[in-house]
Formats: sequence, structure tokens, C-alpha cells
Amino acid sequence: MQTTENADSLAYVHLRLTDFGARPDSGEDATIPMQLALEAASRSESPVVLDCPMGRYDFYPANATRKVYYISNTASEEENADVTKTIALYLQGQKNLTLEGKGSSFIVHGKQTMMVLDDCERIELRNFNFDYARPTMAEMTVELSGAGFLEARVHPDSRYEITDGKLYWIGDGWRFGHGPMQVYDPVTNTTHRVDNWVAKAEKAETPEPGKLRFSGKGIPALMAGTVLQMRDGLRDQVGTFATGCRDIGWSNVGMHYMHGLGIICQFSENLLFDKMNLAPRDDSGRTAAAFADFIHLSGCRGKVKIANSRFIGGHDDPINVHGTHLLVVGQPSSNELLVRFAHPQTYGFEAFFPGDTIEFVRGRTLGGYASNRIVAAEAVNRREIRLILEREAPLEWHPGDVIENITWTPEVEISGNYFARIPTRGILVTTRRKVVIENNRFDRMTMSAILIADDAESWFESGRVQDVTIRGNEFMECGGTEHAVIRIEPENSIISDAYPVHSNIRIERNRFVMNDSSSALHAKSTEQLLFTDNEIELQKSLADISDSHDELIGLAACRDVKIEGNSVIGGTEILSVRIGKMIRETLFCFPENKIKVMEDETSNG
Repeated sequence: MQTTENADSLAYVHLRLTDFGARPDSGEDATIPMQLALEAASRSESPVVLDCPMGRYDFYPANATRKVYYISNTASEEENADVTKTIALYLQGQKNLTLEGKGSSFIVHGKQTMMVLDDCERIELRNFNFDYARPTMAEMTVELSGAGFLEARVHPDSRYEITDGKLYWIGDGWRFGHGPMQVYDPVTNTTHRVDNWVAKAEKAETPEPGKLRFSGKGIPALMAGTVLQMRDGLRDQVGTFATGCRDIGWSNVGMHYMHGLGIICQFSENLLFDKMNLAPRDDSGRTAAAFADFIHLSGCRGKVKIANSRFIGGHDDPINVHGTHLLVVGQPSSNELLVRFAHPQTYGFEAFFPGDTIEFVRGRTLGGYASNRIVAAEAVNRREIRLILEREAPLEWHPGDVIENITWTPEVEISGNYFARIPTRGILVTTRRKVVIENNRFDRMTMSAILIADDAESWFESGRVQDVTIRGNEFMECGGTEHAVIRIEPENSIISDAYPVHSNIRIERNRFVMNDSSSALHAKSTEQLLFTDNEIELQKSLADISDSHDELIGLAACRDVKIEGNSVIGGTEILSVRIGKMIRETLFCFPENKIKVMEDETSNG
């Protein structure tokens, strides 16, 4: 142990993981040495740097910390009754700690949550890589296919067994035969969700070790080199979980495979992700790095910054930032409310704290109509919470109305990132505070590159946005027929320009390289929307039909919209705009000779 002085004359204590018994590159379990080192760090009155001399450190489940955590967007009671997490690196109540990996690899065995940070402050995680020894995602590469058969080579990290002609993937403590499947096309560098025909194949056999042959009806013809990715779908662990934390930074950290949900931060504040490498290791030969989302932030506040990072090979959305709408289900007294977690996979955690401000929201319009402050919150059970309010609750609440905790809403900056091989959306964000999404590149997202939603009926992910800038991004052939490249789609059932949900969104100086089926923008129930100085490049096949292409911009129930200074490259160079359920005079277009506005019968003016 030694101390050094930093520029501000604060003494730092330096600890080395190897001084606590860890032996890099030995294959030995480093779990207990890491626990001892973290315990020593927690006893220090000075800031601590915990150095991990470069090498490989293995973490096995036998000595892992086990603790119950209820985590947003993971699994329902029916899917996973036991929410105990098996935790490789457990940081509880740590303050002023830097975990310095020096380029080391932390390899997790079995099915574990790689790291938990609980009630931590001023933590810096830097210069290390997490990976699974054997990922819970099975992969195999097509070698040959024909009428009613397919042969594939199994990745060396994936293990399997065949019972009665059916294929089962196996690992340390897990086994599955059914679940979600994706196809990775190396020619287009894209992934797509597909029906799991492997689980339905009439017969599976192994003609030689590491090779599988499937036969029967319904087997598709796939090109050699296509990769099949399979998982069981159960989010029983996560990659990293931060709860009740403040001032946490990840820098130059690789997460090469994460089981369940990825990095999820819940009711934490001031979070920095910089130079993250969320992708398979280059030397692994694997194509999938995440079982679901990469970074998922639920009910956070302060400043969130995600910058200069790579998001490659996920099975769901790379970034999702939202709060949680809870259903109002009762009013025991004038200043009391009974509220309920409504989505099956989100429940059980503290969602309100004394002093928090809540907003009452109409379930059908998603409009806010009253606010109040929390005096106390008490869990009635894992689904329901009783709230004591500072003032009387509004008498006009209706069944289906929800509340949002608006104290826990973050400012968000997402900049300089790269997204590829994603079967869903790139970024989802719903927060009322300032949002800046700039200088990112999105390569062939199967769905929208950016989705701004808000709902009180499906995922119950809140809330409305009020200050969003989308600037200087490159959108390369993203989206599809029902998925505009940028999609503003609140899930309100009463749709009228008199009841906007989102407001003050600026989309400027972006480059859109279009595929043949998507539009650049679809916006619904939005006011004060600007689409300015963007460049839209049509592919040849789309340029050939640009006169009949339905729309490059679609607007529904919007008002105060400005479309100006954009350029369309290809075809007639006309920017086609379709509007519905709105007044034409609330749309400003310039130059008018380069914009064609088509009105649905539902529009007025």
C-alpha cells in the first residue's frame, strides 16, 4: 500500500488487487480477493485507487455475493420468482473509489450479474473489460443449406446436447431449447429477429463434434456465413446494476457480453459513460454482445452523458432512458393515493422518496393536469405503494390515470457514438429535461434510429419531452415501412392537435441516407417541432419512384411545425410531407417549391 498526492493535494491510497491474493492469468477464482480489496477500500478515510495489474481475472459463482434486487424491465413474478442476483463484483456504500483495471479482463463464469453498485458515491470505473467465459447466447454459423435441411458450425464458446432429436444449449447451471433467435448477415452487417425454427426442426443431429444438421419442414435457405444467435429470453441476471448511486463514471470499459439486461441504472444521478466498448471482443469470433439492451436508465436524475462509445451486436435497444408511470388505483383519504406498478416486468423497487414531486397524467391523452409532493411512501406489497401527499389529491383523477415522479428525470447528452448490428431501435429517450443527441452514427438499425415514445398502457415508460436537440448525426439506411428513422410516437389514444404530448424538438443538420422503405421523420402529437438544414439522400431505387413515394416526413396531430432549409438528393429533389389531424396553417415550409404537402382527409385548413 502506498499514498500519493494529486494536484489538489488530496492523499490517495493505492491498493493492488494482487496484494489480496488475486493471481492474474492463473484461472483461480478472484472473487474473494476482490471482496477483500473492496472491504479495505471502504475502510479508508481517503480516496482509494484499486489497481488490478494487467491480466485475466476469473470470477466463479461459488463465492459470489447473493442478494435480492428488484430491477426495472427485467422479469415478472411468473417468469422469475426468485430475484436473487449472483454478483461477481459487489460495491455497497463505497465512496471515493477508482477501480483501475490497467487493461485487464474480468471473466465471469456461470450466470452472474457482473457488478452491482449500491448506495455508492464518486466511483470511477476505468480501463478493464468484462466478458463471459461461456455466454448464455448460443451462436452457430451456416455452412450449407438446401431443401429441408441446414448444416451449421457451432461457436467454440457454445455447448449443446441432443435429446430425442431436439437441440438443447447448455452451460454452467442453465439449459434451454426454446427462446428468441436472431440472424446476423455479415454481408450487410445487420441483424434481424426471426422465428426460432431451430427449436421447431423435426430433427437435429450432430454428424461430427461442433457441427449440427437440422432437417424437416420450415427450414429456411440461408447463405453460408450467416450466423444464428439464440437465447432463452429470461432476464434473471443483468450486466451491471447501479441503484441509489451518485457521481458514477465508466471510462474505457469493455462489456463484451452481458446476460439479461445490460448496464441498468435505477434511481441514480450524475452518470458518465465514456469510451465504452459494448461489442464482442475482436478475437472472440462472436457476433452478439448483449442479451437485451446495452444501457438502460430508469428513474435517474442529474446529468447523464454517453459519449465516444461503440454499441455493436445487441438483442434490443442500445440506449433507453425513461421513468415509470404508476397507475392510480385508489384514494384512501384526501391526501393519500394507492398506486401500482402495471407492467409485469417492472415492480418491487422504491420509486418515491419524501420531497419528490409527482405529476398526475391522463392515461388517454398523456397530458399532465396536477402536481403534488411526497411526504411518505410505504410499500403495501411488491406491486402497490401507498403515498402520503403534501396536499389533497385532485378529485378529478380517472381510472387509467398515472403518476410520474418528475424529480427523478435526467438531463441527457448522447454524442459521438457508433451503433450497428441492432435489430430494434438505437436510442429511446423520454425525459422532460434537456436532451442533446449529436454527432452519432447509426448503421442500418432495423427499426427507428431514435424513438421518443411515452406511454401509460404498454411498458408504462414515462414521460413527455420538452427540450430535445437532434443534431449532426448520420443515419445510414435505418428504419422500415412502420419505423421512420426518427420516430416521435407517444402512445396516447386520444389523438388531437389540441392535446400535444411532446414539445420543443429540434432536428437539424443531420444526414439521412435512406433505404427503400422508411421515411426520415414521423411525428405525432408534437408541438414546436423544427426540421431544418438536414440532408436526405435517396438510394437509386427510391429516387426512381420519388414522385409516388408516400412521404419522407409524416405528421399527425402536430402544431407549430417548421420545415426549412433541407435538401433532398436524388429523384425530383422534392421533400414530401404528409399531414393528418392537424391544421395546415400551423405548418411552415420553406422553400415551398421544394416541398410537397399532402393532406389526409382528417386535416383542416
